[in-house]
Amino acid sequence: MRDESGRTGRGTGRVTGRELWARLRRSLWQPPRPHGEQPRERVVGPLELFYDLAVVVLVAQAAHRLAGHQSWAGLGQFAAVFTLVWIAWANGSLHHELHGHEDARARSTFLLQILVLAAMGAFIPAAGGARGAAFAVAAAVLFAVLTVLWLLAARGDRPEYRRPSRLFVAGTAACAVLLAGTALLPASARVPAWGLIDAAYLAGFAAILVMTDPADAPGVIITEALTERFGAFIIIVLGETLTGVVNGLAREPVSGLTLSVGLVAVVVGFGAWWTYFDFAGHRPARPELAVSVQWMLGHLPLAAAIAAMGAAMVSLVDHAHDGRTPAATAWVLGAGAAVVLAATMLLASTLRAWDAARRLYRPLARVCAVVALACLGVAAARPAPLLLGLALVVLLSIPWGFAVVRRLADGADSFQQKG
Repeated sequence: MRDESGRTGRGTGRVTGRELWARLRRSLWQPPRPHGEQPRERVVGPLELFYDLAVVVLVAQAAHRLAGHQSWAGLGQFAAVFTLVWIAWANGSLHHELHGHEDARARSTFLLQILVLAAMGAFIPAAGGARGAAFAVAAAVLFAVLTVLWLLAARGDRPEYRRPSRLFVAGTAACAVLLAGTALLPASARVPAWGLIDAAYLAGFAAILVMTDPADAPGVIITEALTERFGAFIIIVLGETLTGVVNGLAREPVSGLTLSVGLVAVVVGFGAWWTYFDFAGHRPARPELAVSVQWMLGHLPLAAAIAAMGAAMVSLVDHAHDGRTPAATAWVLGAGAAVVLAATMLLASTLRAWDAARRLYRPLARVCAVVALACLGVAAARPAPLLLGLALVVLLSIPWGFAVVRRLADGADSFQQKG
């Protein structure tokens, strides 16, 4: 009986140990969350924020390159590279939102992406020339990693999600192959090829979500966590405007005029923040699939415009004493402000508040359109840097002033009706 009891005790201990190990392994390395089980309530964690910071390092590299190459060719390279980086960021972020857990698996996959991003960032300054092939290969590796992650997640899909998942995996894999193929192209052909790949991928992404995702069981919902994540990315990119001013001031003899231009440029960047977060940021979007796609893709031109404006601010400070702002600098800043206004209204039209507060948003959209045209007019006029900055500050303040007046008027009307 003692022997039997002893064997039973040891056996029970072995079973308990295996169970504990299985529980520990599941907590450290959980399988991807099945498609269609996106958590509605989730807090953005430090791992995601660290990943965002790693991506913004690449944005900074692209912006610094644009700051030294204010030309159509430089702007084209910036747009192609920035869009490719943004697509990779959105792809990885969406994967974690839909399928990720806070475990060792997520940390390992994020680390792998960050390692590849570090290599891409090193190649960005010369991506249009000597290091273009290396950048293309690194980007291909990153999209190959993303393909594997989506493929592993797709294995647990329910039948209604299998077709869109397979199409998405195939599209990401095709992007990896095409990027690798651009390494074989002449340097002059790579940037246009990247631009075409960007456009094709974005179009395919939108089509897959809108046309193939089951309407009765949507696979992508703009949750509070996703809203916070995209907003945090905009904030980090806005830091590039401050970086551009500081870099400009650091390499120029500081005078009253130079410092004034730099500080006014900071206010312009602050105006971009004010515009986005006052009218569109951190607000829930409507649940329709087409609206979700518009909301996600609408953040691309907004982030690109802000990053480009940060790059142009270096030149603005450099030419603080000039009688007229250089044409490229004026156009990047003026057009960037116009894009910020237009993209913000594009995003606002996806919000639940767009219908709930139609007396505010409908006329506000028209005001922003007029102000955006005025920003382009200021860019074409090319006044002195200080005047250009002040003009953009005034123009960016108009929509906010209009919104305040409209809200006060609506509040007075509501008060009178209640009285």
